[in-house]
Amino acid sequence: MKRRTLLGAALAGAVATPALAAGTARAADPGPSVTRTGTTTLDGQALYFVSYDGLVNNNSFQKNALLTYKGYQYAVWYTADRGAVVGRRVLGGSTWSTVKVGHALRYDDSHNVISMGVSRSDGRLHLNMDSHSDGFTYVKSVAGLLDNPSGLSWTASRFGAPQSTLDGLALTSQFTYPQFVSTPDGRLQLSYRAGISGNGRNALAEYDGTKWTDLGEWSASTGTYTSEHGSSTARNMYLHGIDYDRVGRLHAFFTWREQNGAVMCNGGGITNHDTGYVYSDDRGRTWRNDAGTVVGSTGGSDKVSVTDAALVVDPLNPDHSLMNQESQATDSAGRPHAIISYVPGRFGQCTTNYVADRTANGRAFHLRKNASGAWQKTEIPVPLNSSQRTRLVLDRYDNAYAILPFGRIAGASKASGHTDWKLLFDGAGLNAFGEVLIDETRIAQDGVLSVLYQERSSGTTPSALHVVDFRLPA
Repeated sequence: MKRRTLLGAALAGAVATPALAAGTARAADPGPSVTRTGTTTLDGQALYFVSYDGLVNNNSFQKNALLTYKGYQYAVWYTADRGAVVGRRVLGGSTWSTVKVGHALRYDDSHNVISMGVSRSDGRLHLNMDSHSDGFTYVKSVAGLLDNPSGLSWTASRFGAPQSTLDGLALTSQFTYPQFVSTPDGRLQLSYRAGISGNGRNALAEYDGTKWTDLGEWSASTGTYTSEHGSSTARNMYLHGIDYDRVGRLHAFFTWREQNGAVMCNGGGITNHDTGYVYSDDRGRTWRNDAGTVVGSTGGSDKVSVTDAALVVDPLNPDHSLMNQESQATDSAGRPHAIISYVPGRFGQCTTNYVADRTANGRAFHLRKNASGAWQKTEIPVPLNSSQRTRLVLDRYDNAYAILPFGRIAGASKASGHTDWKLLFDGAGLNAFGEVLIDETRIAQDGVLSVLYQERSSGTTPSALHVVDFRLPA
């Protein structure tokens, strides 16, 4: 068994205290700001039900529910009659054109999201949807649809029939969390979990413009984790994201969730612990820890395991209701950033109800690698007031933005070393349910942050689904 070590010493000391102001940016490098430019409605009566404290049209692991490609923005959701819909608009336009793709949501389960991806090699839009530890539904467009959006009509005939495989490639009977990511060479990869919560493995498939290939699993569910309370011998790695930077490195932050509740101080908590980090320089074939040592290979016998050395970049035991599947990004220098959230120790050392305790005392933290190569963490001085997740984006100047529950936006400047977090938008007028989604692809194209949110409702009464746009510093 490999020795498990924590990189706590690499955190450059303790958590940084939130600062009201620090540093002065040069005139050429403005600090963070958001200017609301407009809101559009995707669906005035979108499907609504609360499951696992979330909505099926607004879940953090939904990569992507909103994306931008070649001058058009695309969105996916379920309508009130449970139909899967994909919409598009000219970038910055006020109206969306929609197409139903021939699938209806099977269960009232917020895990069963719709995720989108683009294969640049052939201009297709890909959808994967409606799965939680079972089968999935896959739909793809005709070739070239996204390369010529103004010349090709937006109709159901542009999409193929729903499939239960990837063009004949069967992956696993226990499939969850589809996330599409485009590779630097124009291929499209699909990240997913095989298995179940507390006993699952991360895996990759890849589309080369002609066919899908199963690359295999890359994280392990085996090994022994021991806390001060007890031990667990099974788990799964929950990803905060999986993203390529500008030079082609693939980054992944994660938390571990243990199967055995004996590792917790109280059964009302959640068994998530530690924030880890790995990267790949060969398109996800092999994975390295922060020290650069290979710790696993995709499809091979040696997978990334809880017992591997130097995986943890922010240690935390299972007693603080650490959230899984939050958010990550990379800056212009290729340095990784993440948002994590939990109940800090100043509110006690044992959470007993993770939803209630996170809502009352949860805080989000910005974790990143600084220019000296050390890991640094800063608390964002805005209470979560929610059990749910926060999204992270960086603008063209590497200022950081945390899009908090209810659509609130906080920002921190690169000039301050990302320590001067402050609230920039309080979510007023949105009536957002809680968790919101962002268009990760648009900011680099026109400097606009698009946020997808659904209005709060009750029971199963449908509610409006919107996209609100904010202009970031030009």
